[in-house]
Amino acid sequence: MKNPIKNYLLKTALLLAAVFIQACTKNFVELNTNPDAVSTSTPQFIFTKAQYDGTANMLNLLLGTMQYTTSYNDVAGFGSKYIQSQSNSSSATFSSAYPNEINEIGEVIKGVTGDPSKVNMLAQARIWRVYCFSRLTDLYGDIPYSQAGQGYNSANYTPAYDPQKDIYANMLAELDAAATSMDPTKTATFGSSDLIYGGNTAQWKKFAYSLMLRLSMRMTKVDPASAQTWVTKAIAGGVITADADIAKVAYVGSGQDINKNPLALTLLNTDYIKANGSSNTEGGKYQDVFINYLKANKDPRLPVISVVYTTGTADTTSANQKGMPATLSAKPADFVTYSEPRQNTVLLLSAPRLVFTAAESYFLLSEAALRGWYSGATASFLYQNGISSAMRQWAVIAGAPGTITTNQINTYISYHQLNTSGTFAQQMQQIYTEFWVSLFPDAQEVFASYRRTGYPALTPNNYAGNATGGLIFRRMLYPVSEQNLNAAAYKAAIARQGADDFLTRVWWDKP
Repeated sequence: MKNPIKNYLLKTALLLAAVFIQACTKNFVELNTNPDAVSTSTPQFIFTKAQYDGTANMLNLLLGTMQYTTSYNDVAGFGSKYIQSQSNSSSATFSSAYPNEINEIGEVIKGVTGDPSKVNMLAQARIWRVYCFSRLTDLYGDIPYSQAGQGYNSANYTPAYDPQKDIYANMLAELDAAATSMDPTKTATFGSSDLIYGGNTAQWKKFAYSLMLRLSMRMTKVDPASAQTWVTKAIAGGVITADADIAKVAYVGSGQDINKNPLALTLLNTDYIKANGSSNTEGGKYQDVFINYLKANKDPRLPVISVVYTTGTADTTSANQKGMPATLSAKPADFVTYSEPRQNTVLLLSAPRLVFTAAESYFLLSEAALRGWYSGATASFLYQNGISSAMRQWAVIAGAPGTITTNQINTYISYHQLNTSGTFAQQMQQIYTEFWVSLFPDAQEVFASYRRTGYPALTPNNYAGNATGGLIFRRMLYPVSEQNLNAAAYKAAIARQGADDFLTRVWWDKP
């Protein structure tokens, strides 16, 4: 016999379930849609973020490797000591790049492709993409390139690594195509969303050709014929030679951290925030190699970038500056007497981050003239212009505290003429030792130049427990996550390029 109570309860439950389901589905889409989300991206906004991220993604440990700074702390001093236990910190730039600037600039390119009115926006996005990828491949060698950033659009989460030789060929072709495609009659630009040039097509073109000059010079040992061809094209296109055309990202210096100069912010937070010379959290100071060189050459940049706190206040007197040895393993008793970055120049949160300078162009042009690839000026004249531009750019960075007078610049140049009667190697050493001083604090670019040219002639720090056998790095390590999540592509890359270690040379880095 049927149980009427059971039937009643069953019908009631079904009725309530129906009511509940109806209630749940009513306004379902509205209730489950994020009112702050957008269905389509805005390329201008993403371009700004891509510029911020691409500029901020620096491997700051290279400040120690290029012997600008050091620390008595083994962990913080990895860049100058090469401690084995800290090796994986070298993968930081790789890990950060793909989910940030590489993904972001890819979305910008997708958003402006196909619209003839946005040809300049597309060109500028392509140029910035080359900048971001070039910094990455120069650190690691073979990297995901042609399949990079396709996780969101194509569900490709295991991209292949491209050979660096192919990456360079494509980057140079991209710069050429982007530069020639820009049309000054088209009015659509990124405008104020472009933190570097405000959408100015003429300046972006100079930036493109300047990057072309930088990258083509990388190939002087591995493919000199192609290097000369691309150098010639870059010079003909017009590179950055005026202070007004320097590629730089501006920062307001307050509010959220993204609005602050990323290098200054990092250095302040890790070491120099108290500005007293003794409370440096990570034990960082300028390295003796750098300070000794500046003092020995009576370089007027020394008081601009360096201070000591022996009297309790910031002292910029050149004679009082002193660099710390990279061999220390404990805090020295005289720690306060060592020099560190100046607060209102190197550590200025509102200072622009220089991406490509006139000084770099002039030094590269000087080498081109030395090789016979450029006849527009002598190597000596271009070398002198490089020095002058590099000294002037500190005023671009810091205003009055960074100003070096014309008389100081001319005096320095008069005592540091290029030895035109010297050998090719001797003149290269002069050019790229000045390059080392002049591009500070862009240690990452100096690291690339050092590997290609061998200058400045730095002596490695053979510190106990180091990961390189007492040699300076040749490349950085891939993230451990690549071995686990992208194993096939990772294995193919190291089979082609060489072991995933610090002494494997990238394609263009030949003895």
